[in-house]
Amino acid sequence: MTLEERIQEDIKAALRGKEKTRLDTLRSLYAQVKDERIKLRPKRELTDEDVVRVIMSAVKKRKEAIELYRQGGRQDLVEKEQAELDVLQKYLPEQLSEQEVEKIVDEIIQQVGAASIKDLGKVMGPAMARLKGKADGKMVQSLVRERLTKLSS
Repeated sequence: MTLEERIQEDIKAALRGKEKTRLDTLRSLYAQVKDERIKLRPKRELTDEDVVRVIMSAVKKRKEAIELYRQGGRQDLVEKEQAELDVLQKYLPEQLSEQEVEKIVDEIIQQVGAASIKDLGKVMGPAMARLKGKADGKMVQSLVRERLTKLSS
């Protein structure tokens, strides 16, 4: 069963279970997945990797919204976005811990031979290729910056 099919099945289950938040979130996600499929249609079929990318985009939007609502003192909206975020994260592959990401970043820095912050681009390319879908891009970037800053000082 593809990820897209799993989302469709879960929409049906949420309908039967009358789970409004889950249903609304999954319907919104499915609409985004459908848009992605239409966008890719002439070139190729939609893969699970494409669906994961759509989900990660939706997760990122929810996290940003949560932060903005917190700053604005809107706890009701924070809770709503957090509930949607919890639903979405169930469809993402297992995320690596910060320690695992640090280990991979250190390996890549050694492989590339990076010596200073000027080599950020050389490290970020391979790092994101290897960690795509497994770690948050902002966390990877901050770890790479931190490591390269230590190397140059």
